[in-house]
Amino acid sequence: MARAMLEYTKTVLKKVSFDTTLFCKEVQKAVSRLLPYEIEELKIFIHSLVQQNPELNQCLIYLKA
Repeated sequence: MARAMLEYTKTVLKKVSFDTTLFCKEVQKAVSRLLPYEIEELKIFIHSLVQQNPELNQCLIYLKA
């Protein structure tokens, strides 16, 4: 079940990556819902998205906590 939530989160983040504000909100939600090891995997995924869309860089602050 938890794995499904991570995959769903990745799908949502890909779809909202056009809007920085929406993307940041979804990252915040993901950090509050996922398990610690899933958050580590999500960080890797988000870093790859940031390389494609540099404007999403400001959302990385939510992953530092």
